[in-house]
Amino acid sequence: MTEGLRERKKRETRARISDVATGLFMARGFDNVTVAEIARLADVSVNTVFNYFPAKEDLFFDRQEEVVGRLGRVVRERELGESALRAIRRDFLDALDTGDWRYGFHEGGDVFARVVSASPALVARQREMSELLVEELARVLAEEAEAGPDDLTPALVAAQICVTLRTLTAHAVRRQLAGESLADILPGLREQADRAFRLLESGIGGYCSRLPRRGASPA
Repeated sequence: MTEGLRERKKRETRARISDVATGLFMARGFDNVTVAEIARLADVSVNTVFNYFPAKEDLFFDRQEEVVGRLGRVVRERELGESALRAIRRDFLDALDTGDWRYGFHEGGDVFARVVSASPALVARQREMSELLVEELARVLAEEAEAGPDDLTPALVAAQICVTLRTLTAHAVRRQLAGESLADILPGLREQADRAFRLLESGIGGYCSRLPRRGASPA
């Protein structure tokens, strides 16, 4: 569907506000920037800012919806014969290899982490997002595995996967904050990730594998 003029202008306005806010937050810290300053530099009203971002934290975590739904999307899009864990492992390692931001470890990730750690409001929002991520992954796993309402397996699997990813990322960011370069960190992080996923594989590796649809004829 072709994007209309109204939709394009709204998208551009949102992006401009987000870009201005991000620049200010990274330079001065989250708590030292006001929404009024962001509005002035983005050439919009304060009400317009809040129309696009209901809370100040939303300006910082402007990709919250994408982050929370990320693992669920990876599971839904897994390949035929691929389990949920293997799909997530593949996606995680691809993010490491390409330097993508989606798992929180990338060039500039240390700056992002410093801004978060300096603000209690951002720490609380990040914790909330982590919980929502586990809940969303558990929901998708339950749907994909056709689990019953009293089956705790999807929640247990989601918790194990998410805490593993969070531990790997936190370890890498700590090394960044200590002054190590990405080039120094990545080889060891990949080894740690391989080891972590092998441990998970021994317990939940076969869970929620994608099977051919019932009645589908083989290719």
